[in-house]
Amino acid sequence: MIRKIRNIIQLGIKDIRGLRHEPLMLILIGCSFSVTLYIGAKAAPDGIRNAAIAVVDSDRSPLSQRISDAFIPPMFAPVRPLKATEMERVMDRGKYTFIAVIPAGFQRRAQENDRPEIQLLVDATRMSQAFTGSGYIGQIITGEVNRFLRSGEPEIPLYSATALIRSRFNPNLIRSWEGAIRELVGNITMLALILAGASVIRERERGTLEHLLSMPVTPLEIMTAKIWSMSFVVLTAAGMSLFLVIRLLLQIPVAGSFLLFMAGMILNLFAVTSLGILLAGFARDMPQLGILLILVLLPMQILSGGTTPQSSMPDWIQAIAWFFPTSHFMHFSKAVLFRGAEFKVIWTDWVKMLLLGSLFFLIAWKRFRPASGE
Repeated sequence: MIRKIRNIIQLGIKDIRGLRHEPLMLILIGCSFSVTLYIGAKAAPDGIRNAAIAVVDSDRSPLSQRISDAFIPPMFAPVRPLKATEMERVMDRGKYTFIAVIPAGFQRRAQENDRPEIQLLVDATRMSQAFTGSGYIGQIITGEVNRFLRSGEPEIPLYSATALIRSRFNPNLIRSWEGAIRELVGNITMLALILAGASVIRERERGTLEHLLSMPVTPLEIMTAKIWSMSFVVLTAAGMSLFLVIRLLLQIPVAGSFLLFMAGMILNLFAVTSLGILLAGFARDMPQLGILLILVLLPMQILSGGTTPQSSMPDWIQAIAWFFPTSHFMHFSKAVLFRGAEFKVIWTDWVKMLLLGSLFFLIAWKRFRPASGE
């Protein structure tokens, strides 16, 4: 037993040392947990900011002026007055993202409860601002009209009810928080799959796998060594990224326990690296492994619940996503890092990742073969 443990430790150290001769792999690891993580967090738009907007005011009334003055920084750039004859030309040039057209008689029709309309022209080529900004502009216009019409009326009766919305865990709805965690979980999964699978394929292509098996070393020891060594590399890089990039550089607060998150990451890495070795068992060379990684990694990332909640997906897709360890790790990560969840809340995610990891490990162990053609 002691000899087997010694073999696993030595083989794992050998794999870690082998990364020194893979400069591109080291660059990939470094960029994935620094530059890529930072860009992924900042690329997530926090609503709209400095959106270019113009107003065609054909009413020239106090209400229309009040609406124009409501579009203020930092959400919108300073409002530019525009003539109706200039709309098509400036839209073709992409000068403005939004153009609000207030028709003549707008205030009079509003006071008569005639339900007047304001035309909003949107440059849909700026998708990040067009979709979100349209909703904000509609709310701003509706609010200003309602306040203008109520300005001469008595106070609202006591029996009126108003919904008071409070956002928990992310009060300001900063999307970069979610973007950073989603990028971190995605990079952990990607690198664990690549490192584990490439380690097996590299040994097979170089012929060192046969040399290892000719020694008093079993396939189980080789697999275990590759799992712990590649997991150690990703775990170290991800832990440093969480502390240096997410907490210090991006200033994203971490509510939960750092040690609890790292312990859950170990289970996820066990499952993902086992899956990587399983995929390497089906591939003959590195190009085939790359194709398999794309076919597996993309669905794992899309269905993990990082971008779209799994509850909004069809039931049969949720059933498929259950077999992806990333789905449970994403749920676990958000619960610990954002909500400060304790072990009694997230232990089910641990059990699911452990079960999936054990399943992948057993299948990979059965398929593990030294010959490159098998």
